[in-house]
Amino acid sequence: MNIALIGATGFIGSRLLAELTRRGHQVTAIVRNPEKVPAGAGISARKGDVFDRDGLSALLAGHDAVISAVHFSASDAATLLAAVKQSGVKRYLVVGGAGSLEVAPGVKLFDTKEFPAIYLDEARKGGAFLDLLKVETALDWTFLSPSALIQPGERTGKFRLGKDQLLVDANGNSAISAEDYAIALVDELEKPAHSRQRFTVGY
Repeated sequence: MNIALIGATGFIGSRLLAELTRRGHQVTAIVRNPEKVPAGAGISARKGDVFDRDGLSALLAGHDAVISAVHFSASDAATLLAAVKQSGVKRYLVVGGAGSLEVAPGVKLFDTKEFPAIYLDEARKGGAFLDLLKVETALDWTFLSPSALIQPGERTGKFRLGKDQLLVDANGNSAISAEDYAIALVDELEKPAHSRQRFTVGY
């Protein structure tokens, strides 16, 4: 497939770029600094501004799907959605956050006293982005939330999927490697199972 990846040099975006090209997809890496995009077969680097609706839309046009891997606090949800819709691309996958996952009925992770204050703004903006997607009818969207802890690690391909509840293992830990997160998102791209839904991945 021909994929537009917004934020291709970021923490998650770089793993997605590697996973997509590993599987033979053609990727347009849309970033602020194209010179930072690694050279490789199937990779085309383009300079883009997530706050420029018209410019971003022009870069997205003609792709089979768009993947957004940008921080919610460093972008504007309405502008991103408008750019994707204007581009004519229908499939839109979003790298989500864990903060809006439920830890108890009606209680989100970012509402708990244990949630780190430093991540609260990003988490709440991610939740607001998801709320916008839930009423979006023009796009075939998917929002993938990681577990509470996502960090560099191994590409194992062994993980669990869930829906709106935080995944926790037998020891009470909630974690996923960025590499396995990328596998789960590209799996969803290739074989959609969560159309117009949020889902989550963890060990």
